[in-house]
Amino acid sequence: MTVLIGYQAGMIDISGRRALSALPAFAALSALAVAACAPAAAPGRLASAEVPASAEAEDADFVTASGKPLSVRQIDAFVERQMRDLDMPGLTVAVFDDGEIVYEDARGLANTATGRPVEDGSVFEAASMSKTVFAYMVMRLADRGIIDLDRPLHEYLPMEELAHDPRYREITARMALSHRTGFPNWRWFDPAPESWGIQRGTMYMKADPGTYTYSGEGYAYLSEVVAKLTDTDMTTLDGVFQREVAEPLGMTQSSFIRTDYVAEHKVTGHFGREPSDEVWPRSYPDDTPLTFGAAGRLHTNAPEFARFLIALMEGEGLSPEAHRDMFAKHTQVPLDSENHRITGETGWGLGIAIEPTPYGTRYEHGGNNGEFQSGYIIFPQRRMGFVFMTNSDRGQEFNAAIEQFLTTGAEALPSSAVASQPDR
Repeated sequence: MTVLIGYQAGMIDISGRRALSALPAFAALSALAVAACAPAAAPGRLASAEVPASAEAEDADFVTASGKPLSVRQIDAFVERQMRDLDMPGLTVAVFDDGEIVYEDARGLANTATGRPVEDGSVFEAASMSKTVFAYMVMRLADRGIIDLDRPLHEYLPMEELAHDPRYREITARMALSHRTGFPNWRWFDPAPESWGIQRGTMYMKADPGTYTYSGEGYAYLSEVVAKLTDTDMTTLDGVFQREVAEPLGMTQSSFIRTDYVAEHKVTGHFGREPSDEVWPRSYPDDTPLTFGAAGRLHTNAPEFARFLIALMEGEGLSPEAHRDMFAKHTQVPLDSENHRITGETGWGLGIAIEPTPYGTRYEHGGNNGEFQSGYIIFPQRRMGFVFMTNSDRGQEFNAAIEQFLTTGAEALPSSAVASQPDR
């Protein structure tokens, strides 16, 4: 276990310019993701119900969104209890406040069968949290004019599978990043109704473009467009991620594809205490570990993802306009929908779900690849938040618990009383 206090994200040279859904294991059916988007201004300018910090809070290692001070010892004890109560094999978690990582931990087992431990450099599947990182990468490219967020994607790269349905020609990068393509989540796991007569695995339009439909397919299509515009392909697009995101932010252990480092340091996913035999997440039958997966195949750990989130909150690597655009409301989730009822989220920015709270607007994303689950929440106005990844199918319950603990300082309900969150 590592407990770290005092990391400060550094500024980077920007070269002329700095609930959970994801790909399930291919054998499992993923629930359609949900999330939402509330009105949002630029980070640092958000209207919020700030709670003044007390003198006690000023001396704390971390202050919750509600203003309650917590020490590293209290956070560590909470994590230890949750690991025990939920019987999760392994975990990587980081907590940050005022732009600094105040707590990070890597604990448990990478594989229960072999007894291999989780180590500081172990990597986990980020699952659908990958979408936020990919969105940031796209915004970096948009800042330099490589892609126009509002130009129809078919003008860059036609989607032959939907050539028969002209509606898809309206879809833009902005719509893909904010889940308004009208695509299904994944054609294999979210097939068309039988009455439509469309064979499972065939691409189709689930709704008209502009309609909220959480979709990994939208991210996959956009990634193919980005590959074309950057003179790469789906096996070399990770090089763009390394250049635009990983290298500037010091994410030396992170990759969207299997590298030598990932192969050596990746932990094994588990259902209960049983290791999974799925070694790589897939959304299509022909996916390989060398295929870039924008929607859910980032491999990383909590400290590296926390560095990314701190940079994102600060707007490092982005123009002010792009920074505001990522956090602005682009998609409204109906307030009478089950999605809103379960998650509380009301809409989407670009790669980020948005939810109003009594303590200010919070931004979040979760991930659920079945045997790997994850989540993050950030409050940009406070420059605080957390991120975790686990090689367990109990991560949604941990997400609910740590969300409540780091927002209010209160312990969550016993795990048996926590409602299962849908994929997002």
